[in-house]
Amino acid sequence: MQTQLADFISNTPEGREADAILRSCVHCGFCTATCPTYQLLGDEDDGPRGRIYLIKSVLEGNEATSLTQLHLDRCLTCRACETTCPSGVNYHRLLDIGRGEVEKQVPRSLLQRSIRWLLLTIMPRRKLFSPLMKTGQWFRPLLPGFLQEKIPPGTSARLSPPGNQRDRKMLLLEGCVQPAMAPNINIATARVLDVLGISLRPTPGVGCCGALRQHLNAQEAARNDMRRNIDAWWPALQAGAEAVVINTSGCAPQVKDYATLLADDPEYAVKAEAVSRSTFDIAEILLREKAQLLVKLEGSASAWAGRKVAFQSPCTLQHGQGITGAVEQLLRAAGCDLVQVADGHLCCGSAGTYSIFQPGLSKQLRSNKVAALTARQPQVIATANIGCLSHLQPAVDIPVRHWIEIIDEALSNSESGTMETQATS
Repeated sequence: MQTQLADFISNTPEGREADAILRSCVHCGFCTATCPTYQLLGDEDDGPRGRIYLIKSVLEGNEATSLTQLHLDRCLTCRACETTCPSGVNYHRLLDIGRGEVEKQVPRSLLQRSIRWLLLTIMPRRKLFSPLMKTGQWFRPLLPGFLQEKIPPGTSARLSPPGNQRDRKMLLLEGCVQPAMAPNINIATARVLDVLGISLRPTPGVGCCGALRQHLNAQEAARNDMRRNIDAWWPALQAGAEAVVINTSGCAPQVKDYATLLADDPEYAVKAEAVSRSTFDIAEILLREKAQLLVKLEGSASAWAGRKVAFQSPCTLQHGQGITGAVEQLLRAAGCDLVQVADGHLCCGSAGTYSIFQPGLSKQLRSNKVAALTARQPQVIATANIGCLSHLQPAVDIPVRHWIEIIDEALSNSESGTMETQATS
């Protein structure tokens, strides 16, 4: 693709990065075949190739319009297009740059600005989000249906965290919303790693990974999130912590991208590279420990043996991190009977705050995903991301759970009764 970027961006780091990405695109259109919004709407401007042309036009000095903004807003940032692109176009980075420039030119309505301010203020701050979520759960029966969908029924941790202090140490990104919405996930992660001789601990001072602010175009605030987390993790990593472990697949691509996003920061570039290199999804950690894990699973009378499970692979796991087949291997090792899921590469429609700003498209995508997941009548749907879990659960009558909880229960001989209670709750 030939480019001629305008003076306002051509000599900036973002401009040079965008120019390289644009020049790598060969217009082949393979990306449209896997784009969820293009499949629903059939509009070239609602597919990756069309959005690339819109961004190119803006970066070359043409005026952005509200329609430009709408087409970019409709992108889920699922990155399925990157998985199928033969040229390796780094689409999500171009989208970040394009959205940032369009945001400067096209003012949003007061309502949109207000909703975005609330989300940016509350969701990344666990001390604000958790009590508000608890309050919403108390009053959930009185709330309108669309709010009930966003607020899961009240739940408390049913699991006990491990009390052992192991020689091997790893750090846990606890997440912004997950501790309030599904507190067992982090505990189950710590329990599984404890069985493998690894202590998993949270790190004081760590907050939001930055993904929420990044995707809502508060990009400098997102970089501040990254810097704060690096400062918090750095002493522990220097002291011998093996890894930063993430069990929310929506956060992992962001932290793994710190090296890129802070590459031009002279104070943090080297540390960001080291943190990104040290960050792993929990599935990657368990695959590294697979031999030991298999021994433990084989020695456990798994209550999950033979249970039909449909695995919903979040976009952030398979496209954002390029992890495919790993969770499925682990679930099969736990005895689960994994059912086939059609169109597993397509997004469920959660995509962070997408379901709030694009509810119509989000619900269409969810309906399609639920139909695919339930076609073979599984007993449980497993996923790897709290966003997908909370988005799918209101639309199905069977439990939607994080896959690490299943591994934890499969490792626990005495947990079968607890598992049955949780799986039917």
